[in-house]
Amino acid sequence: MVGNINFQPFSCSFRLFSNPKDDHESSNLRSLSFSFSQDSFNSSFSSRSSLPPSLSTVITPSNTVNPDCLFTIKPNSCHILSLILTGNHLFSGSSSNLIHRWPRHPDATSDEEFISVRCNSAVKCLQMVNDDIIISGHQDNKIRVWKINKVGIDIVTSLPTLKDRLTKVLFAKNYVTIRRHKKLTWVHHNDAVSSLAVSVDKSRIYSASWDRSFKVWRSSDFKCLESVSNAHDDAINAIILSDEGFVYTSSADRKIKVWRFNQQDRKHNLINSLTHHKSAVNALAYDNNLSVLISGACSGVMIACERNFFDDGDGGHMMVFAALLGHRKAILCVKIVNELVCSGSADKTVRLWRRFAGKSYSCVGVLEGHGGPVKCLAVAAESDDDGDGDGDGEGRKYMVYSGSLDGDIKAWKVWVPLANVDG
Repeated sequence: MVGNINFQPFSCSFRLFSNPKDDHESSNLRSLSFSFSQDSFNSSFSSRSSLPPSLSTVITPSNTVNPDCLFTIKPNSCHILSLILTGNHLFSGSSSNLIHRWPRHPDATSDEEFISVRCNSAVKCLQMVNDDIIISGHQDNKIRVWKINKVGIDIVTSLPTLKDRLTKVLFAKNYVTIRRHKKLTWVHHNDAVSSLAVSVDKSRIYSASWDRSFKVWRSSDFKCLESVSNAHDDAINAIILSDEGFVYTSSADRKIKVWRFNQQDRKHNLINSLTHHKSAVNALAYDNNLSVLISGACSGVMIACERNFFDDGDGGHMMVFAALLGHRKAILCVKIVNELVCSGSADKTVRLWRRFAGKSYSCVGVLEGHGGPVKCLAVAAESDDDGDGDGDGEGRKYMVYSGSLDGDIKAWKVWVPLANVDG
């Protein structure tokens, strides 16, 4: 247990198209209260020169409804750095070296325990490997593997494993120079682990680091299979995978790179480098249904690219087709679920986007209420009355969880109208 839970009413601002079939649910608003402290946060961002000149405007919300922020979780944490959803639980990682497990839908009568585990370093990112295994990337350059059970979260191992370290330490060929007069074996990250991803078949784990490399691990025994060193010219901020097997990395060097595993060489090869951003690229999200990559940069601009299936060698792997404008400061996180795109920003807001016909995106809602930059998001479609989660014919309900550097996690219930995305 992390402390007592007090349910209190609170105020959050929320703007979104309303669902005409929904009753007003403001009476269900709840707040889960814990104490927290907030460190100061100061940053500056470059201009919006990353916006391609041919991509200009985006539609703003045309309607407002009453606040629909269901509850706020206030852990004893300085900053919330990562969120993931699994089953009926929400996991959070913080700068206070803590991983928390929360019920997705808590209420005043819930007797389910809020489980907490302390790590040795700030939790930069979280990822699910399967239903009972979670992995975390840390400020101390390590990856930790956790086993989830009904009563707690237990450490399984840290990466690289002891076996990996012992088998590599004896041979000089396994060492790489990380700075002058200092070497490490190639299975080690030598800076913070910033992002994690898992292959669609769950057989591979990918880790990206501020040391400019990404590594590939086998999930069955957590052996390090490959390290792509100097993958970028600066820190790697995000790594994601497509169901087709492509690996996308984004960096403070303002580039997005596309990689693919070469079966013959048994290593990842660079197949394309995207340079449409003019500031550090912080966040990536991929829509496997539409083969669309959305990237968010320090300029506050998000750019949408789609696969170029007619690439003859000159057009490149991805083609830019839309820009998503609205945030006033850096984009820190992006998530895509079905037709909904969510973005969190240093401007303390979450924006909700939907794709229209003609390959254009519109901002259909803004979630306001955080007192600090929104660092991470978790999103899930909600089941309907018929339990299929396909919506009511006019729209679909979602739960959006936002984690901020103010130390809060907010849960929002939103309804997004369906739209034709052909063309």
